[in-house]
Amino acid sequence: MRKEKHHNHLRLASMFICILLLGTILTACGSGDGEQRYAYPLATASPEDTVTQIYAEKFAEEVETMSDGRIKIQVYANSTLGGDRELLESCKDGDIPFVVQNTAPQVTFMPDLAIFDVPCAFENLDECRKVLDDAEFSSLISSVYENGGYQLLGIADQGFRVMSTNKPVKGIEDFKGQKIRTMENPFHLAFWKSIGANPTPMSFAEVYIGLQQHTIDAQENPYEVIVSNRLYEQQDYVVETNHLPHLITLIMNDEFFKDMPAEDQEIMKKAAAVATEYARQASDDRIADRVKTIEDSGTQILKIDEKTYNAVVEASSEVRDSIQDKVDSKVYDTYIECIDKARK
Repeated sequence: MRKEKHHNHLRLASMFICILLLGTILTACGSGDGEQRYAYPLATASPEDTVTQIYAEKFAEEVETMSDGRIKIQVYANSTLGGDRELLESCKDGDIPFVVQNTAPQVTFMPDLAIFDVPCAFENLDECRKVLDDAEFSSLISSVYENGGYQLLGIADQGFRVMSTNKPVKGIEDFKGQKIRTMENPFHLAFWKSIGANPTPMSFAEVYIGLQQHTIDAQENPYEVIVSNRLYEQQDYVVETNHLPHLITLIMNDEFFKDMPAEDQEIMKKAAAVATEYARQASDDRIADRVKTIEDSGTQILKIDEKTYNAVVEASSEVRDSIQDKVDSKVYDTYIECIDKARK
C-alpha cells in the first residue's frame, strides 16, 4: 500500500514537473521580452460544468490579468490529476500548488474543519457567507489550514446539500431505513444515522450505477452535482434537507505561497477574493436552472416542513455535541457566536 502511494506521488510529481516546464517554456517563448513567465497546475476532482470549475477558471483568469500575463494557471478538472484525497496530499507535498475542493474530505487531515459538518446550522446561505467572511472566524480557519500545510485563499459554495431518493419524505420517520450514500466523513455518517437512515460511504464514481441497480436508495449532494452527474434520472424525489452548506475551498501549498514575492502573494489574495464572490454569485444564478432541469425530468422536489426540520435538528443534536468535543473550543465557540450574530 505504501509502495503504491509512493508510486502515485512520484507519478504526480513527474506530471507536475512536465506541466511546469512545458508551461514555462511556452509562456517564456511567447513573451518575446526575455522575462521569465510561469504556468502552474490547479486541480479539482469535479466535472467541468460546475461552480467548482467556474471558481477555478475565474481565479486563473484574474491571476493572469493582475500579473499582466506573467503568471499563468492551467486548470485540470474531473480528477485528471487525482481524486480529492490524492489532490490534498499532492498539494501538501508541493506536487500540485493549487487545489479547489469541498471541505468534507479535508477533515481527515485537519480535524478542526469538522466545524463545517455541524448539521442544520444555517437557515439560509447569506448567514453562512457572513460567518465565513467574519474576520475573527476567517483568521482561525486560515490558521487551521496553515498548520496543515496549506494557504487558504477563499471559500465559495454550491448552495446546500440536499437528498435525492425514490421514497417521498413527509416526516422524520420517512428517513428510516433508507440506504443513502455519503462521503467518507464520520460526521456525515453520524448525521444520517441519527435520523434513522442507513448511510454507506461509496466512491462518487459508483453512485449513478448504485442508484440504477438499487444498491443504494438515495444520495445527498448540492443541486449542482445532482444535475451535472444526471443523478436525478435514477430518483423520483429531491428532498430539500439543506442539512449542510456545500463549501468549496481554494487552497495552495503554504510553502509555495510563502516563497513567493510579496507582490505575487498579494495577487493571489486579490484574485481569490474576486473569484470567490464570482463563484458565489454563479452558484445562486445556477440553482434555479438546476431545479428546473430536475422538475422538467419528472422528478419532484419536496420541501421539508418546519415540524420535520425541527425534529431533524433535535435528533441530530448528538452529532453537534460530538463535533464540539473534537474541534478546538475557540473554533467551535467563534463559529456558533458568528452564526448568532449573522441572524441579528
